Amino acid sequence: MITETGTWVRRFFAAPDSRESTTRLICFPHAGGSASYFHPVAKQLTPRFDVLAIQYPGRQERRHEPCIDDIGELADRVTAEIVPLADRPMAFFGHSMGAVVAFEVARRLMERDLAPRVLFASGRRAPSCVRVETVHKEGDQALLAEVRRLGGTDVRMLADPELQSMILPSLRGDYTAIMTYRCTPGARIDAPIVVLTGDRDPHVTTDEAARWKEHTSGAFDLHVFRGGHFYLNDHAAAVMRTITENIPAAQA
Repeated sequence: MITETGTWVRRFFAAPDSRESTTRLICFPHAGGSASYFHPVAKQLTPRFDVLAIQYPGRQERRHEPCIDDIGELADRVTAEIVPLADRPMAFFGHSMGAVVAFEVARRLMERDLAPRVLFASGRRAPSCVRVETVHKEGDQALLAEVRRLGGTDVRMLADPELQSMILPSLRGDYTAIMTYRCTPGARIDAPIVVLTGDRDPHVTTDEAARWKEHTSGAFDLHVFRGGHFYLNDHAAAVMRTITENIPAAQA
């Protein structure tokens, strides 16, 4: 069930009644991902938190909308949607590309004194860590091969030509956005940053994950799990525990 949602924001379960003390946990999907990836998170953490997920254009019911292939523009659009939700404390959880989008949204909200209480950055190297990546410029099969390499996506979906035609536009748009992203030098937020990463993630070394510390003037913590890019699929309970333990600390 989806309740009280708009185009950009999804709420899968009814929000808690308390308007003042309940934190809104806003989740940002990975490249090619959708809001529904966080349905299990919402099921697990509601009603303790009001769990929301961002739905980027170009996928699922928004598949007929053009994708946004620039992180800055995407962050601008998401920020405008989140501002009305800032009547409660907020926490952000972003996985992979979503971690960068969440960071850029937090920067924009900080300018309005609406920054989240904590940012959970999962499966992504620090914004200042740049790698030269070009798969977004290659053919469809190269892009699909990269997705297979990372895991986390049903291989049957990747093998079905009809489904391929549905997911490739969002994959290419998202990969273009994240692979051309360059962080503003010295960019940081005031909110604490909690980083979660897999020890065998081909896109993130532990050192690259630790450099998120450079992007906050608040507290920093790093959690390393066994696994690859989608380590969180195998460590759901530990990830939920990390979230619930750190949000009260951020509120305090």
